[in-house]
Amino acid sequence: MEKTFLNIIKVGGAVVEDSTSLDALLDAFALLPGRKVLVHGGGRAATQIASQMGIESTMIEGRRVTDSDMLRVVTMVYGGLVNKNIVASLQARGINALGLTGADLGYMLSEKRPVGKVDYGFVGDVKKTDASALAKLIDDNIVPVLAPLTHDGQGHLLNTNADTIAAEAAKALAQLFDVTLTFCFEKKGVLLDADDEESVVPILRRNDFEGYVAQGIISGGMIPKIDNAFQAIRSGVKRVIITRADNMQGGTQIIE
Repeated sequence: MEKTFLNIIKVGGAVVEDSTSLDALLDAFALLPGRKVLVHGGGRAATQIASQMGIESTMIEGRRVTDSDMLRVVTMVYGGLVNKNIVASLQARGINALGLTGADLGYMLSEKRPVGKVDYGFVGDVKKTDASALAKLIDDNIVPVLAPLTHDGQGHLLNTNADTIAAEAAKALAQLFDVTLTFCFEKKGVLLDADDEESVVPILRRNDFEGYVAQGIISGGMIPKIDNAFQAIRSGVKRVIITRADNMQGGTQIIE
C-alpha cells in the first residue's frame, strides 16, 4: 500500500530569532500541501535569556551543556516562549497547530546522556519515539510543532538537540508515511566556503562528508546536523534536505 506523503520541517539557528525570516518560513510552511510537522530550535534565544539571568552558556561541538539552571531556561524558552509563539503564528495562518514537548503524549522518551569525556548534564539521548501518537494527530489534520525537550519516563525533562528531535521523529514516522525531512537554517545549504553562499554542495554523500570534516570545511553544529541526516536516511526516510528557510526546493540533498 502506498504511503501518504509527509513533510517534516526543522527550523533553527538565526531563523527562529529573526522575526522577518521566521515569518517567511512560516508563510512557506503554511502553503505546503498535505500533512506536515514542524520542529524548532531556539538555542540563541535560550543563550540570550540565560545571560540576562546571569547563567553562563557552554557549547561543546554544537551541543549545549545543560545544568539544572540551564534546564529551567531551555524548558521556559523552548517549550514556552518559542513553541507557543510559533503555534500562535501558525494558527493566524489557518494551520491547526499543536505545540508539544516529548513528554506530551509521551511521544519521545530519552535517557540522560552518560558522563564520558564531557558531562553534558541534563541532556537526553532518544531511546523511543511513539509514532502512533504523532500519526493520530497528523491524520486528524493537526500539525504538531515539536520543541527540543524529551522526558525520561521518571518525571524529568531533558534537553535534546532539535536536529535529533527532527531526525528521530522522521525515522519513526517513516514506518507510516513517505517522509521528506528538511533542515532549514540561515544558509543555502552545506557550503564549501562559509563566506560564499553560492558554494552549495548539491549532493552530499557520507565519504565526502567525512572528508570535509577532516579538512575543517564542515565543523561545529553542522556535524551533528548532518550526522542526524545520514541516520535518518539509513532508517527509511526517503529524502533529507539541508537548505535556507526561503529556499525549500534547493539546498543540499543528503545521500548515503
